[in-house]
Amino acid sequence: MVSCSGNCRMDHRPRITEEPVLSRWMSLEMGRINQGIVEVRKTLAELLREESPASVTKGGKEYRFRREILVGMGKRLPEPLHRRLRIPLLFRFDPDVADSCLLTDPAAVEALKELGEIGPLRQLHDGRLWVGRAIVYSLIRKYPTVIQMVMG
Repeated sequence: MVSCSGNCRMDHRPRITEEPVLSRWMSLEMGRINQGIVEVRKTLAELLREESPASVTKGGKEYRFRREILVGMGKRLPEPLHRRLRIPLLFRFDPDVADSCLLTDPAAVEALKELGEIGPLRQLHDGRLWVGRAIVYSLIRKYPTVIQMVMG
């Protein structure tokens, strides 16, 4: 039996490489990254009515949309979809899924089909559609400010 005379410290400092420490750190970092995500998504119809389309991020900063991208999408998408499509389209990045991002918005799926960005046979399954990261990154470059990636 080991005894201590009052000046023994049994502190266990977790190492940075231990799973709970890494998970906590990643969670904090993802929260910081997500501060740039638009908090209240407006419809395409609402944004097209604005002279300088903008919204506010979760971090409280103004987020400006590129009007020419919105106008181009508006011309290519059917009018009824303008009232249902919320901008930005949000793809969820999951660190546990190596090559895909999650899309859960039915109107976004419909819009991407109409724009020819995903195949016409793609559909939500249980409210989810996995899209390859390479495709998502390509969409972000093609439609800047209109697509955001949410971490976690």
